[in-house]
Amino acid sequence: MTHFCLEVSGPFACFTRPEMKVERVSYDVMTPSAARSIFEAILWKPAIRWRVHRIEVLRPIRWMNLRRNEVSAVVSTRNVQQAMTAGSGLLALYIEDERQQRAGYFLRDVAYRIHATLSLSHGIAEPLMKYTEMFARRARKGQCVNQPYLGCREFAADVRLVETDAPTSKAPIDETRELGWMLHDLDFTNPSDPQPRFFNAKMVAGVVEVPPFEETRG
Repeated sequence: MTHFCLEVSGPFACFTRPEMKVERVSYDVMTPSAARSIFEAILWKPAIRWRVHRIEVLRPIRWMNLRRNEVSAVVSTRNVQQAMTAGSGLLALYIEDERQQRAGYFLRDVAYRIHATLSLSHGIAEPLMKYTEMFARRARKGQCVNQPYLGCREFAADVRLVETDAPTSKAPIDETRELGWMLHDLDFTNPSDPQPRFFNAKMVAGVVEVPPFEETRG
C-alpha cells in the first residue's frame, strides 16, 4: 500500500446526511466516501482501491442556509429501455414541470487534509508502483477524470497534493466534538442492492480517524 495526502478546499460543501429525506443537511465534516471520491476523481482504475483513514479539518466549522431549485424526477429506466430497443424515444425531462424549491443547510469556507492508501484489488498481479507514479503525476499537474467536488457536484473543490517531505502548511483546528453515526461508504457485496455502512465518528483536536470498512455497521 502507498500513502497519499491531499488538501482540499472550497467556498461551499454539503455531505448530506441520509436520514434527511427531502431537505439537504450536511454532516459537520467531510465523510470518508466523499474523501474517497476526490482521490478517485484524480485516478480510478478497476485494478486499484482507495482506503481513507484520516480526515483533518483545517478551518472552523461554519454553516449557511440556502434555498435552491431542484428537479423532483428523473428519466425512467423503462423509457430508456424502450428507446434503446426502438432506436429512438422521448427521453426529455422538462424542468419547468418538475421544479421544486428545497432548503439546504450547508457548510461554507471549508478546508480539509485527507489521507488515504492506494492498494491493488484482490487478484491483480500488476505492479503497485505503476499506479502510484500515475496518481502522483496527475495530482501534481492538476489532472482529473472528473471535477473533484465537496459532497454535491455543484460544489467544486480545489485540490493540492501534499508531498511526503513537505512541511505541514496548516494545523487542524483545535476542537473536539462527538459527530455521532456517520456514513462510511456503501457496501457493494450485492451490486444490485448496495447497503450503507456507518461508524461512530469523533473529531479530536480537528482530526477524524476513520476505522477500516470491516469495522463499520450496517
